[in-house]
Amino acid sequence: MLRLVNSLLAGAVIAGCFALYALKLEVRQLDAAVQADERRLERLYGEVAVLRAERALLARPDRIETLARAMGLAPIRPDQIAVLDGGAAAPGR
Repeated sequence: MLRLVNSLLAGAVIAGCFALYALKLEVRQLDAAVQADERRLERLYGEVAVLRAERALLARPDRIETLARAMGLAPIRPDQIAVLDGGAAAPGR
């Protein structure tokens, strides 16, 4: 009887070791995946920063004005503003 209990316990210990080893491998794989995701996230944050800087550079008013004038556009003149009758009055009038 004691030999049977010892054999069952030894088998349980061996099965526990295999389960623990499998769990260790799974944790290592998950850790590698998390590290890869963190590296990708850092790279994407860098790309977002570059895109924001490019947008700020492209949206400079002096640059837009130069391009607009090159296309033949000009600032709006007061005589180009029309007031429509029958509607609500414009604010400040």
